[in-house]
Amino acid sequence: SYDRGATVAGVVGVGRLITGMDRGLQGMCVNERRHLIVPPHLGYGSIGVAGLIPPDATLYFDVVMLDIWNKKDKLQITSLSKPERCNRTVENSDFVRYHYNGTLLDGTPFDSSYSKDSTYDTYVGTGWLIKGMDQGLLGMCAGEKRSIIIPPFLAYGEKGYGTVIPPQASLVFSVLLVDFHNPKDGISLEHLEVPEPCKRRAVTGDFVRYHYNGTLMDGTLFDSSYSRNHTYNTYIGKGYIIPGMDQGLQGVCMGERRRVLIPPHLAYGENGAGDKIPGSAVLIFDVHVIDFHNPADPVEIETVYRPQGCNLTTRHRDFVRYHYNCSLLDGTKLFSSHDYEKPQEVTLGTNKVIEGLNSGLLDMCVGERRVLIIPPHLGHGESGARGVPGSAVLRFEVELISMEEGVPEGYLFIWHGEPPESLYEQMDLNKDGEIPADEFSTFIKTQVAEGKGRLMPSSDPEKVIADMFKNQDRNQDGKITSEELKLKSDEDQEKIHEEL
Repeated sequence: SYDRGATVAGVVGVGRLITGMDRGLQGMCVNERRHLIVPPHLGYGSIGVAGLIPPDATLYFDVVMLDIWNKKDKLQITSLSKPERCNRTVENSDFVRYHYNGTLLDGTPFDSSYSKDSTYDTYVGTGWLIKGMDQGLLGMCAGEKRSIIIPPFLAYGEKGYGTVIPPQASLVFSVLLVDFHNPKDGISLEHLEVPEPCKRRAVTGDFVRYHYNGTLMDGTLFDSSYSRNHTYNTYIGKGYIIPGMDQGLQGVCMGERRRVLIPPHLAYGENGAGDKIPGSAVLIFDVHVIDFHNPADPVEIETVYRPQGCNLTTRHRDFVRYHYNCSLLDGTKLFSSHDYEKPQEVTLGTNKVIEGLNSGLLDMCVGERRVLIIPPHLGHGESGARGVPGSAVLRFEVELISMEEGVPEGYLFIWHGEPPESLYEQMDLNKDGEIPADEFSTFIKTQVAEGKGRLMPSSDPEKVIADMFKNQDRNQDGKITSEELKLKSDEDQEKIHEEL
């Protein structure tokens, strides 16, 4: 047979072979070698074969068994390894991606996907594969390894395939199922950790900041936000991300961890992406949602403690002292006034603190404690600040320590009643017809001490008085004359008159 370059194929035990060969092949295993001595009466007898085998010739055969099969044979499927978790197995009409090594029954290799550095990708049960492989892939889990032995009538039959698969050859496939999906599949969600309580869930139009690890179904990592030490920030439900992730982030809670399994038609499709995501790949994202907000969100205020009998609350222009702890919603501490010797101080409504904190400090009583949730558009915005990530939602714990009633915008001092009719004469303490800075300062301090008026609240009243004097000293000669001294209300009326 070696001279002819073709194996011998035949059915054993039905009289198609000489009796000696029929008997000599019985019980042989694949790759077994036998030396058969066949006497004439079990060979070609007294007739022989004209020109080839003399009459009454004893025959010697050196036989190697390459393949065996029977018409009653079925697939021989052996699971070599299987993942612990298997939520779903291959069914007809699924699209599969698998690696394989293909050999004949004697171990002769004929093909391998590994040599092509690419999986074999196809539909199951639709006639695109040989019948044996169509059947042998059914019931497999992603990540499972199988040995599939296919008899020739479920493979390439009497014709074989090209020069690599002989006629009537049984085939052995070692298969590793990389992933599979069905074109009708939607995303699959697994809720790994859901915080309690969950006051709000993300919806279309929300801006979400999250960390993720992205893997293929075989566990190959293709991307991770952790490696960049930066969250992925995006709007959901608006087409800024792949459709599967747009859907997979709907309904998340802040702090939630979930796994999103995305079929390729909701990810990167047949073409894949770059050199890390193959075509038709199923993607798995393990997501940790840090925070989310909507551009229309106001400051969320939760009153933790409010003293009884509180009648006076903070307003714009009031000067307040407060303690605070500031953190991200995942608990990461950012800043705290307790790290310093004294509370934070600010005049409300003067753009000295972020808008959300200013709003959260309004209408508070001294001693009151609040928790403020501040969206980024009322915080530090898309750019963030030193120590604050871009687009971060901030959590403030605030306690109002003290407050001083403020003055209207543009004023440094206001009277509690009507100002004196002869204001300049009273302010001119030594009656010399002019008011230097020391006389001005003494007079204002006296009015504050007697409760007749109040200064713009500040940690430095001397500076406020100095600014008042400078405003009244029109020619900056170090003294105020009667012509220079004007009440703020009178100045405002003069401006209105001039505009008219």
